[in-house]
Amino acid sequence: MLPEFLQDHPFWLVFTALTALAMARGQATYWLARIVGDQAARLADGVRASDAIGPRRAAIAAWLHGREVSRGARALRSWGLVAIPLGYLTVGFQTLVLAAAGVVKVPWGVFTLAQLPGALAWAGIYSTIGWAVWEAALAALTGHPAGLVGLLALLLVVVSTVVINRRATTGSDQVRSSERSAKPPPRRP
Repeated sequence: MLPEFLQDHPFWLVFTALTALAMARGQATYWLARIVGDQAARLADGVRASDAIGPRRAAIAAWLHGREVSRGARALRSWGLVAIPLGYLTVGFQTLVLAAAGVVKVPWGVFTLAQLPGALAWAGIYSTIGWAVWEAALAALTGHPAGLVGLLALLLVVVSTVVINRRATTGSDQVRSSERSAKPPPRRP
């Protein structure tokens, strides 16, 4: 069930508007990452980024070159351009993949073509069952106690999964760094 302001419009119009919204968001994320990432990279040579580009851009640049966006870059390296449309089928990871595409400088035309199937899929989901799921979640929060308990259980599962995943990732990063430091230096001839 679509929101009231969209119910009076034909499906094709809602679908087209949601596709345009998804494409615009993807382009904005890509270009923000590409431009701010470039600025921060240029300024990394001895100048504090926050002094040169301002604290907001410096914070964005730090996020772009941090662990989260590097997960998106790893997905791009592992899966190739398929990661871009697949990202549209996720919550949260989508932003990381789109930003990573800007940071690693996927050519704009290639990025745009790669994001189109994802934007179409996202619009298809949200113009059909996506809004119904969203409304059910809101109804559960404001209505029946069983719905609230179900949402809290789902939230607990999601948070637990994220915490366990981060601990596993941090542990494997520590193992890799200790393995690197344990290797003897190469012998010079």
